[in-house]
Amino acid sequence: RSGGGNLPGRKNRAMVERDQATLERILAETMTLTHMTGYVQPRQEWIAQIMDGKMKYYSSTEERDFDVVVEGDQASLVGQNRVKASVWGGGVSTWPLQMRVNLKRQAGRCQIVSQVASTY
Repeated sequence: RSGGGNLPGRKNRAMVERDQATLERILAETMTLTHMTGYVQPRQEWIAQIMDGKMKYYSSTEERDFDVVVEGDQASLVGQNRVKASVWGGGVSTWPLQMRVNLKRQAGRCQIVSQVASTY
């Protein structure tokens, strides 16, 4: 992968492992996650919900990445993963999630600046 040393993969592992330090390091402070419902969730709220179990990720199995574009200090890609999770009090389900991820190199490091989820 270009432009991020597999940041989306590292983010997926950190979600499952509830690794707050890694999430805070690789997600830009202004990062937002747009859920399938259209809800735009700020970075700190998302991390807090991962840590307190409101968003519990059990696994994320990468299927493929495509539409990788690198332009200067920015990059984007679309990744498809099978994500097993329990979200906001719902039961455990496995979703085919497609995530459009935008990355940017800032202050010498690459971070995820936005994510938009849909299904495939």
